[in-house]
Amino acid sequence: MTKEKRLGRGLEALLGKLPDGYGDDAAPATPQAGDYSNGGLLQVNVYQIDGNPFQPRHDFDDSELDSLAESLRQHGLLQPIALRRMGDRYQLVAGERRLRAAIKAGWQEVPAHLIEADDRQVAELAIVENLQRRDLNPLEKAASFQDYLQRYQCSQDELAGRLQMDRSTVANLIRLLELPEEVQKALRSGAVTQGHARALLPLGDEREQVALCQQIQDQGLSVRAVESIVQDTIARSEREELGVVDAPEAAKKRPAKRSTGQLAALEQELRGVLGTKVEIRTGAKGRGKIIVHFTTHDEFERLRDLLHATTAQDRKAG
Repeated sequence: MTKEKRLGRGLEALLGKLPDGYGDDAAPATPQAGDYSNGGLLQVNVYQIDGNPFQPRHDFDDSELDSLAESLRQHGLLQPIALRRMGDRYQLVAGERRLRAAIKAGWQEVPAHLIEADDRQVAELAIVENLQRRDLNPLEKAASFQDYLQRYQCSQDELAGRLQMDRSTVANLIRLLELPEEVQKALRSGAVTQGHARALLPLGDEREQVALCQQIQDQGLSVRAVESIVQDTIARSEREELGVVDAPEAAKKRPAKRSTGQLAALEQELRGVLGTKVEIRTGAKGRGKIIVHFTTHDEFERLRDLLHATTAQDRKAG
């Protein structure tokens, strides 16, 4: 089952049964002009259409739009746009690339499905539509999630449920917004991948994140290599905090912290889940503690929300 198909069902969950072919690049050619009911089409003047205020996509490639405009001239529009009425005008719900390309192609009208949706549904549809775009900047996706959570004061679990997607997808994207601007710029331009960016998150220290981001670009490091460097950096930082140097005798004086390699692996697993530095310290009689580090108030709030959401899920499952 592909991601696109799953997201397509998400659209139907938001608006009910969609017209045949909606969301399918291989949809049949559109009918002739006219005003139809029950999923039919309208031919709408392009200058009567206002943009979607919830559109998360800000960058539209001109050469891509030119190519799509030429395709429209030759083959027509295979997938109508979606609109809602706003007084005596229309507001775009889905299909901004197609609308922009139609205007470039010199069209005066475009075929459109007219739907009923409130602001919240339109915001959700904009997110779903753009998640289907593989070339959409992950930071734009993250920003659209963050904006939605703030606008409607809901949890990541609720947003994930409304979009019919995994909460981890929402959480992992939003965490990218915590990275320094230099790292975000590299991700936005494609100099590093989303996998690279996520691997930098456990470091916590912005200077280290920026330095390693530059190293990724200079040396062409793989995501796995970055994860290894991050793990080594965190371990070295922990030893420095304890005043322990890399020597066998000094290691013997280290406070009881890890008893097995299994605990070390668990630390790394928790770092990946929480996106921050985590320590597990063990003492006598099987006692111990888990230390979760944070560097800013915003990061603390993120961790608190994440732990609350996990607890709520466990209670619901129980």
